[in-house]
This record gives sequence, structure tokens and C-alpha cells, in this order.
Amino acid sequence: MRTWFITGVSTGLGRALAEAALAAGDAVVGTLRQEDERAAFAAIAPGRSHGVLLDVTDEAAIAPAVDRIEAEIGAIDVLVNNAGYGHEGVLEESTLADLRRQFEVNVFGVVAVTQAVLPHMRRRRAGRILNITSMGGIITIPGISFYHGSKFALEGISEALGKEVKHLGIHVTAVEPGGFRTDWAGRSMVRAPRAIGDYDEVMDPIRERRIKMSGHQTGDPAKAAQAMLQLVAMDAPPFHLLLGSDAWRLVHEKLDALNADFDAWKDLTFSTDVVE
Repeated sequence: MRTWFITGVSTGLGRALAEAALAAGDAVVGTLRQEDERAAFAAIAPGRSHGVLLDVTDEAAIAPAVDRIEAEIGAIDVLVNNAGYGHEGVLEESTLADLRRQFEVNVFGVVAVTQAVLPHMRRRRAGRILNITSMGGIITIPGISFYHGSKFALEGISEALGKEVKHLGIHVTAVEPGGFRTDWAGRSMVRAPRAIGDYDEVMDPIRERRIKMSGHQTGDPAKAAQAMLQLVAMDAPPFHLLLGSDAWRLVHEKLDALNADFDAWKDLTFSTDVVE
């Protein structure tokens, strides 16, 4: 039986993964921010489902919470950094406070939780870390630049961390979902007010389509959860795992476009080398 520590299990992919791990007979410690939600989660599988009140932006509370889990519930075998949200807004219409909040949750919170768990995994020379990033950590869409920035950052952190800890028996995977039928584009999305008419042509259709598509995306959260169960069972898991056919298609289109750009400007790129 594995013990999972999953941040953000109230809804979405985090909840689907927690339920799948419990159904498989594992123990799950999930973070929530409301007492009623914590109690409801603990009641799913008494003795194996453990709810913890924790906000990943409360840095001082994270390490003590992890230490209590290790001492009272058991060794954390799998850490899933899932807690996060999307910020939608044209960059010029959004605030620096919006950007800081986006990074506090999506990046700094992930790093703080990981830093608290790593000493325990390192001591045991074993552990799995899944960082739920997004296809939006590789591709970009107008109107969610702050979100993309946070996920691009998490992609880099995840990949580098994986190289730092692999020799210690700890495997890190950046899990990159496409569009899934969660509330990410619904109530979980923070939307900046529109104010500058020059952006209407670009922004309005994208915002309308995102709202309309919420709940009708390609991806099935339950199937994503099963894929992640398979992932943690692998002896040699990948550094990156795309989830969803839309993610695969859009990321490959991005890679093709990048290679075309790099090749087109190869001569200018090479012109900056020192010639002996």
C-alpha cells in the first residue's frame, strides 16, 4: 500500500486521483482549505483517506504538516503537487498583484511543499513526485500569459529537480494535461476585468469559447487518474507526460513551429560564435 500526499483534492484532477488511489487500496493524505471539505474527504475511506487543512501559500505551516503526516500516518511514497488555478486576463489589463498570486500558488507553493517532503524521501532513497503542470507549460494561448508563465516555470523546475534527485531513487514527472472536464475554466478561473477595447478582437472570442467549453473538454479526469496510477508504478517513469489527445497535438504543433523558426534563423544564431 502506498501513501499519497496530494495537494488540492476538493475537486478536479486532484479529487479524481485521490479517489482512484483509494479505490486501489492506497492511503491518501489530501489538502483542503475548508473544514467541511476536510471532514467529507476523511469519510471517504476511514483510516486511509486523511484530510489536512493546508493552504500551499502558508509557507510556515507546510513543513510541520508534512512532518506530522510522516510521524502519524506514514511515509509519503508519492507527492502530487496538484493545487493551482488559472488566471485569465490580457497582460496589460492584469496587475502585478495578480501575477504574484498566480506564482505564489502555482510555483512557490509547489516548491515549498516539495522542499518539505524531499528530506524524508531522500533519507529513504525512494519516492515519486508528480507536478501537475499543463500543456500550457509548453504551448501558449492569448489571454492567460500569467498562467503560462507559472506553468513554464514549473516545467523547468520539475525537469531540473528530476535530474538532481534521480540518483537518490526519487523520480519526478511533469504531468501536462490538456483540456479536462474539471472546473479549471469555470469557478476555479480568476478573470481580470476587461477595459481596453484594442484587445477585444483577440480576447473576447477566446474568453467566450473557454466559458462555453467548460465541462465539455476532451479529457476525462477519471482516465487521467488511472494514467497517473500507471505512472507511479513504472520503474523508469518519464520526465514529462502529456495527458489528452489535444495536448499531444498542440504540443507537437508547437515543437514543429519551434524547429522551423530555429532552422530559419540558424545562420544568424551561429554568427554569434567566437571564430578562432
